[in-house]
Parts: sequence; C-alpha cells; structure tokens
Amino acid sequence: MTDHEQTPEAGGKGRPTPSRKDAEIARRQERKPAMTRKQRAEQDRKRRQEIRTKQREALNTGRGEYLPPRDQGPMKALVRDHVDRRHNIAEFLLPILVFMLLFNIVGPNFLNAAAVGSVVAGLWSFTIIGTVFDEILLVRSLKKELRSHFPDATYKGTTSYAVLRSSQIRRLRLPKPVIKRGEPLKNRY
Repeated sequence: MTDHEQTPEAGGKGRPTPSRKDAEIARRQERKPAMTRKQRAEQDRKRRQEIRTKQREALNTGRGEYLPPRDQGPMKALVRDHVDRRHNIAEFLLPILVFMLLFNIVGPNFLNAAAVGSVVAGLWSFTIIGTVFDEILLVRSLKKELRSHFPDATYKGTTSYAVLRSSQIRRLRLPKPVIKRGEPLKNRY
C-alpha cells in the first residue's frame, strides 16, 4: 500500500480517487435529466388532467378536498346547503329580466306602448324589491344557522358567498346542490 492510499479504518474513503475524466462523466450523468423534455411535458399533462378530473368530480358531488378554495370547508358547505334548500327570488332574476326585455321589445306591437311600459315598470319594481327582501331574509336565517353550528368562528365571506350562490339558477350552480329543496340541514358539518 502506498502513502496516498488509506484504508477505511485509517480514515480514508476506501476506494481509489477517480480520474478527472471519470469524475466529469459521472457528474454529467447526475445532472442529466432522466426524462426528455417531451416525456416531462407528457407526465405534467397527465398529472394536470388527473387534478382536473378530481376537481370536476368534486364540483359535481359538492364534497371533497379538490373543491376550489372559495368552496372549501364545513362553513361553506353549510352556506351552500342553506341556500340550496330554499327557493330564492334572486335565482329567477335573470330569466325575469330577460322576459321583461323581450316583452318591452315585442309588446308594443300587440299592446298599447303606455300599457307595456307600466307593466314592465311594475314587474321590474316588484322583482327588485322582492329580491332585496328575500336576500335580507336569507342572510338573517343564514347568520342564525351559522351561529348555531359554528358559535366561535368568524363568518367573513359567508354573506357574499350566500348572495352570489342564491343569484345563480339552481341547475347551473357549482358545486352542484346536494340537498333537495325543503330538506332540513344536517346536524353536523
């Protein structure tokens, strides 16, 4: 054994030092990616597709960890169920407004223009006042429900979430409603 070679017992590494050429080849192999760019892109595409599938499934069932952040949590589930279990005037607001627009355009051809104007104005007023009143009732009952289920929590964002959800047509809501109209809320969220 020569002076520069040491045994493992004496504190050496237990193998000869590789030549510079061998060390550079080994270093390049470590830095070299295992996959090509195309393979990495394909793997990323598959991973994103799996996540999208899980998110779509969560939106259709209304449950799961893959819901968007604004829909996650037991408090948001309670808000969704509270809104979905009742009839809301706000969900019919858009169809009513579209009907009034069409009636305002087509109505004067068949009826007196003044009569059409007064009908549209009355329906418009009734719809807006009814929607505001219904939303106030919704928010009051929601706050009561939240206090009974989550007494120590902060309710930040729940009111706007409920109002936004109540203004969407039930069939088009995401996450999909999981409770039927008139059905009582669960005891535990």
